[in-house]
Amino acid sequence: MMKSIITIAIAVMLMFSAVRTNAAVDSTTLNSSVITSNLNLNRTTTYLMKGFNYIRNGATINIPAGTVILGDFETKGTLIIERGSKIYANGTAECPIVFTSEKPSGSRNPGDWGGVIVLGRSGINTASGADSAEIEGFGPGLGPIYGGQPRIDNDSSGVIRYVRIEFAGINLTGISGNEINSLTMGGVGSRTVIENVQVSYAGDDAFEWFGGNVNCKRLIAYKSVDDDFDCDNGFRGKAQFLLSVKDKDIADVSQSNGWEIDNNSAGNYNQPRTGMVFSNVTMVGPFETTSTPVNALHQRGGHLRRSSLPKIYNSIVMGYRVGFRFDAAGVWNASTGDTIQIRNTILAGNLRTADTNAATSFTPTNWLQTPSFSNSVLSTTSSVGLTSPYNIYPDPSGNNITNWVPTGGSPALSGADFSNPNLSGFEVVSYKGAFGSVNWTAGWAIFNPKTYALPVPTDFVVKAIPEGLVNVTAPCEPGCNPKLIGTLVNGSCQVVASSEAEINLSTKQTTFCFDYVPTGSYWLVVKYKNSIETWSAAQYSFTSGAANNYDFTTAQSQAYGSNQVNVSGTWAMYSGDVNNDCVVDASDISLLDNDAFNFASGCVITDLNGDCVVDASDISIADNNGFNFVACSKPCP
Repeated sequence: MMKSIITIAIAVMLMFSAVRTNAAVDSTTLNSSVITSNLNLNRTTTYLMKGFNYIRNGATINIPAGTVILGDFETKGTLIIERGSKIYANGTAECPIVFTSEKPSGSRNPGDWGGVIVLGRSGINTASGADSAEIEGFGPGLGPIYGGQPRIDNDSSGVIRYVRIEFAGINLTGISGNEINSLTMGGVGSRTVIENVQVSYAGDDAFEWFGGNVNCKRLIAYKSVDDDFDCDNGFRGKAQFLLSVKDKDIADVSQSNGWEIDNNSAGNYNQPRTGMVFSNVTMVGPFETTSTPVNALHQRGGHLRRSSLPKIYNSIVMGYRVGFRFDAAGVWNASTGDTIQIRNTILAGNLRTADTNAATSFTPTNWLQTPSFSNSVLSTTSSVGLTSPYNIYPDPSGNNITNWVPTGGSPALSGADFSNPNLSGFEVVSYKGAFGSVNWTAGWAIFNPKTYALPVPTDFVVKAIPEGLVNVTAPCEPGCNPKLIGTLVNGSCQVVASSEAEINLSTKQTTFCFDYVPTGSYWLVVKYKNSIETWSAAQYSFTSGAANNYDFTTAQSQAYGSNQVNVSGTWAMYSGDVNNDCVVDASDISLLDNDAFNFASGCVITDLNGDCVVDASDISIADNNGFNFVACSKPCP
């Protein structure tokens, strides 16, 4: 049932996005601040970020899941994580962190605020050979430093996960060339985690890497003014599952591309050379057809230049004026020498498949179609077989937009190849482009940020525990932190929202994120991975933007139908529903028996008592509940 609950919740969540309760706004914490000790933000406070805010001297900023940070327009609000400091912006699919414009719905535009800048000590490349540099955007002598000594390629700048950055990227000083990007990464090291990040309506580039070797997964660049994925100064990280979508009417005076890939400003061979590896990218350029009216400043799916050495695999580049431009001798020679690679990639509906910037004997279109490279050139964007990639005028609403998922019969659904040694460590999939049959943007990405109502941070603190974990005080192994799914169901038995969060084993509390739920009365449903689904005794009066609490553990009657068991004085959810069919019976016991016979261990669903071992003690719990015909008790079918 819980899978269906989550699916329904995703579909209905934005029904309530027009309903917004004003949350408390903090305009002092991030107000041109220099932060030198650890800073913990509060999820239920909305922050107005003003001016340049520096996290430095080894300090860490912790941003809880669901936090909303508004970038101030007048002061160009910007967050800067300096070398040695860290950001922990660890959102979830149900509760992403949102950096966005302070302006109201309908008034938000690219460049409304500064952006997020993360700096580290991983190796970089400069035209002069210097091992450090000022990050661009601040003006000479004013920018914070990235790179430098000691060089730490496995440096960590923290975690940025399930984060949206909307309407950022602005000229900080008013002088041409001093633009910053929505997410700028300078010398960021490999232990930094950057995944599930959406940049929308960037005023400059969406993502730009200056050196470093951070690896990234599941990035979205939606309607950027300038480039989507800009790689400079020796960036050599790996990135997989990326989506880039251009708006035909939005482009930059510097010309707008999907990739812009450089080595350094001089184009020399200083080390480390830019040699990033990208796989499973879907690049949707502005030309739906060759006759689509498009801003003349839109140019190339990939601009490869300044002696860079990019490697691109298993991707889709469609609808650009030029698929790839191979710029200057350093790139031409590297291509023929096989140190630039483009493999297993679909180029479709581009006005020109490829070109160069000057006369040369190197013919890029012929090179791309070398048989062993397994690239394919298609004449139209529609031949790629994506669901509706140009259905973006106006922006699509909802949070399960499948526009870029391949349809049945799409050539993108097969043919990916991960045998190339450059792809070591990548997730092996059969499809080309960012998506197979699963839409990984669902639930956290938003494609109508100009007009949507921002989430209202609202916590629901629930005290509940499955019987097998009542006496457990800590996870049995790292990464085995138990999680509950909490769901709100209205009086018509319709799912309103679901949220997953970790159980605090000491307090038996779980804090659920219900940011889009309007004030009203709802049934509260809790479920552990192998417990009986348990409903609140009655509908709860939920208040948006306020504290909400419910305690199942104090009495049997706190659950609908008194459907709980007493363990050591604590009322708990019944354990043993391993196959999640709302009853504990022989089918569950069979699964337990099988895993016990095979000595299953770790974070497995058949471990009922949380000791990371499946044995007689787990079977005993399920046997007892099966004997007593334990099943779900609920007011809705």
